[in-house]
Amino acid sequence: MKRSRAIAGSAILAVAGIATMATATTATAAPKAAAYNGACGSGYSVVNSVPVSGKGTVFLTYNAKTGKNCVVTVRNATGKAVPMYAYLTASDGSSPYVYDSGKYTSYAGPVYLPGKGICVDWGGSIESVSVNVSGSNCGRFAAGVVTHHRAH
Repeated sequence: MKRSRAIAGSAILAVAGIATMATATTATAAPKAAAYNGACGSGYSVVNSVPVSGKGTVFLTYNAKTGKNCVVTVRNATGKAVPMYAYLTASDGSSPYVYDSGKYTSYAGPVYLPGKGICVDWGGSIESVSVNVSGSNCGRFAAGVVTHHRAH
C-alpha cells in the first residue's frame, strides 16, 4: 500500500510539474504590451488607447487643466529604429493636423492639440501597421470608432 501511494504521489507531482512548465512557457511567449511612457508630460492622463497589432499601442491623453490632448505611439519593445507615426486633429476640421513621423527606437510623438469640447481623430503606425480612430473623446462616453487598421 505504501508503494502505490508513493507512485501515485510521484505521478501527481510529475503532472503538476509539466503543467507548471507549460504555464511558464506560455507566460514568457506572450509579447509584453506597451505601457504609456509619460511622454506627454505632467498632468496628462490616458483617456483612450488602441493596439497596433502586436507591435505597440497608440495612446490618447488629456490634460484637464490645459484642455489639451496629446498622442504618442509606443512600441512594445525598444530596438532598431523603425518607421513610426503619431497624429492628432479635430474631427470637425477646425484645427490643424499635427503629426510626428520618422524612424524611432521606442516611440513617436508626442503631438498636442487643444481639445476641450471637441471630438478628435487620432492614430499612429509602427512599421507597416497603422491604426486610426475617428470622432473620439467628444465627452465622457464617446470612445470613437476605429476607422482604419491595416498593414501596408
